[in-house]
Amino acid sequence: MSEESLERVYTINLGKVWLSPNNQRAKRAINMIKEFATHHMKSENVKIEEDVSHLVWARGIRHPPRKIRVKLTKDDDGNILISKYEEEKKVEEKQKGKKAEKKIEKKEEKKVEETPKETKVEEKPIEKKEEKTKESKSDKKTKKV
Repeated sequence: MSEESLERVYTINLGKVWLSPNNQRAKRAINMIKEFATHHMKSENVKIEEDVSHLVWARGIRHPPRKIRVKLTKDDDGNILISKYEEEKKVEEKQKGKKAEKKIEKKEEKKVEETPKETKVEEKPIEKKEEKTKESKSDKKTKKV
């Protein structure tokens, strides 16, 4: 006897749940998930984990989700366990973490470089305006005389 278990990931469409009366929808969703598991894994012994049940019932009996992503596991005895599918986020988080650090460093460098330029730019136009006003006054005096 080998201890290998059959695992598959499915997205179950629960759109037909919305055809039932609104005060029976979450119940029908659970029944549809069980039916889906028996059909695809070919066994009658089905157990739903608490996480999946909470996912279906999260918004109440009237508003279950339209579709749900689950992992079906069948052991040697023919028991099917329906659990919530969780993607491997470890690799993604590491990559995102590195990218985020690089972006933060680049932003900090840009801010440091931009601040001195802004102050210089502001000083030059002010000086030019003052010089122009002085020149214009002296020109007017010379013209009058």
